[in-house]
Amino acid sequence: MRAFDYVSPSSTKQASSLLSATWGQTEIIAGGTDLLALMKEDVVSPKRLVNIKEIKELSGVTANATGLRIGALTTLVEVAENDGIKAKYPALAEAAHEAASPQIRNMATLGGNLCQRPRCWYFRNGLGLLPKDESGKDLVDAGDNRYHAILGNDGPAKFVSPSTIVPVLIAYNAKLRLEGPKGKRELPLEKFYVIPKTEKDREHDLMPNEIVTEVVLPPAEGWKVAHYEIRQKAAFDWPLAVAAVALKTDGSNVQAARVVLGHVAPTPWLSPEAEAALKGQPANDDAAKKAAGAALRNAKPLSQNGYKVQLAQVAVKRAILKAAGGAA
Repeated sequence: MRAFDYVSPSSTKQASSLLSATWGQTEIIAGGTDLLALMKEDVVSPKRLVNIKEIKELSGVTANATGLRIGALTTLVEVAENDGIKAKYPALAEAAHEAASPQIRNMATLGGNLCQRPRCWYFRNGLGLLPKDESGKDLVDAGDNRYHAILGNDGPAKFVSPSTIVPVLIAYNAKLRLEGPKGKRELPLEKFYVIPKTEKDREHDLMPNEIVTEVVLPPAEGWKVAHYEIRQKAAFDWPLAVAAVALKTDGSNVQAARVVLGHVAPTPWLSPEAEAALKGQPANDDAAKKAAGAALRNAKPLSQNGYKVQLAQVAVKRAILKAAGGAA
């Protein structure tokens, strides 16, 4: 690991002032479960680490009539075990409980989970977000792409968005708050994730000197939300496909729906096709199967990951049935 400066500010404004205006010079550290691995592998080599763990206002969970606020420094285990989240947003508590391993959940923060870098093995081996060989040929297309994207992969980005918690937050219609030199801003969580076009781009709508401060969720009354993950093994493992579904029903029929897929595209993938297939239909096995097919209708698997199409369909179908209260 290369030498670096270490600073520990006590306010968000102070922390932002210590960050560089260009990527690569500085990095934020909180739990460090992702960043330290990247530094040890020399994928990133910041000259300064800005520790934000001393910024008290970035921690904690608070609820009021307008919904729920979760500070960026709240750990995953705190999210999973919070009584208010378990009562009002049970799918979020479940997703946080299933993320990573107990040791990581005790250290990893929600903000860090949202901002983690792709788990693509080309990127993790220092070949970049959009890896190419010396002739300009796409390494993912030509190489081992078993775990890469099947949606949103028309351009050079073939990695998958790594968070298993983000799809559930998006299903709950979460918003993200950030703060930087230009002040505070808020955006729907799904808008935070972007598909890079060049190596200079990032996969997040985040400036180098901005800080994620909190996640806010509206009241969830009237919505039934569930998530479903498919992994190679039940123990700590990265999913092959994730689905999060929110349903609002009128009797037995679906009035409105949000269907979000994870680990299948460079961003968390909202499926208006699946939502349209569900609207006005009973939330039963047949409707869930049709919606799952619609969600993957535009999938374009690479040479070695065609199996993910079927797995993602299964995840969507089972998440719908789970949200509706049926057998999954």
